[in-house]
Amino acid sequence: MSDLTDATVSEDHLLGGRVLLRQGARGYRAGMDAALLAAACDASEGARVLEAGCGAGGALLAAAVRRPGASFLGVERDAAAAALARLNAQANGLQDRVEIVEGDVATPFKRLALQPFDAVMANPPFFDDPGALRAPTPEKLGAWMADGGLAAWIGFLSKAVREGGSITVIHRADRLADILALLAPKAGSFQIRPIHPHADAPAKRVLVRALKTGKAPLQLLPALVLHPREGAKHTDEAEAILRGEAALAWA
Repeated sequence: MSDLTDATVSEDHLLGGRVLLRQGARGYRAGMDAALLAAACDASEGARVLEAGCGAGGALLAAAVRRPGASFLGVERDAAAAALARLNAQANGLQDRVEIVEGDVATPFKRLALQPFDAVMANPPFFDDPGALRAPTPEKLGAWMADGGLAAWIGFLSKAVREGGSITVIHRADRLADILALLAPKAGSFQIRPIHPHADAPAKRVLVRALKTGKAPLQLLPALVLHPREGAKHTDEAEAILRGEAALAWA
């Protein structure tokens, strides 16, 4: 457990203090996107849920606390992040319901030798073209740059979920068309929730949920606004989600 006090690791709290998260002080750090992904996880009692690219477990552990009747598995290619995720599961008393395995979305899901899951979720890296942005620090490169592109992530999730199971992704709003096109061959019943930084600003993120083999019409759900222009840091709705007092329902 000595790794948890290393100077390169910070200690944070999620869901109003209900989740202790130790994560790298310099690399990718779980933030709003992870909190929204966890809040969007609607796994039912007894469901098996997979998160691809779980990192140190920010979204995975928050989702597990929100959904005490479900079991969770995180897939993470970075050995150090996977080790932290395991320690975090233990520190939060979730080791009986949360498992971490090392794996890469570029590798076929079948090589994990696991049965398809009832629900899968991910916060894929936002970029797949190194020329599209200034190179991030080496510690953040894996979290920002998708080696196999968004297609590799959607392909992995589509294979990892059972027929009728749900796929939930949070990503940049300007990649919405790509997400829908990549999901469409295997999934449908799309539900889209735009995430706006301010009520008068364009959406910067989207949460997309689809069902494998789903056939229902697409639904564009009410937007979530994160910040008011004046006053509090977050809107009341966003603050309730961050504190674990509300979820992002798909009904």
